Amino acid sequence: MQKAIQDALNEQINREFYASYLYLAMAAHFEAQSLDGFAGWMYAQSEEEYGHAMRILKYMLERGAQVELKAIAAPPEEFGSPLDIFKQALAHEQHVTQAIHALYKLAAEHEDYPTMKHLDWFIEEQVEEEDTVGRIVDRLQMAGDDRAALLMLDSELAQRSGEEESDEA
Repeated sequence: MQKAIQDALNEQINREFYASYLYLAMAAHFEAQSLDGFAGWMYAQSEEEYGHAMRILKYMLERGAQVELKAIAAPPEEFGSPLDIFKQALAHEQHVTQAIHALYKLAAEHEDYPTMKHLDWFIEEQVEEEDTVGRIVDRLQMAGDDRAALLMLDSELAQRSGEEESDEA
């Protein structure tokens, strides 16, 4: 594996671990607010992002690449309302999508076909991630200041099983 690809994949591992950490902080915030459904959804999202990092890490090892784990930045300490938090989550997913696309472009430029194939899964995953979080943002906007609607959505999000990523790592 070429050094440029290896370095970019190591950066993506860091992004995915940061995402896991970010969603973990969001989960803790929701749990402290007694919004257990939102918290559970974020805990599951944190685990999913950890799985993404591990998927890349294991791929790199299969290719004989050097894995370099770097420090993970601290997530914010304050998040705001549920709508604010999910807007932040959507912006983060959009940022990750851009990074995946840049990584794919780099792999194409270096004719690293195995990495391109590996990244196909992530490209599809990001479409799903943005859609899911975007729909939650839409529903939170519809709920507005209606506490009953917020609690109904909290209850609905509590149904997330975490098994959606069974093919993950």
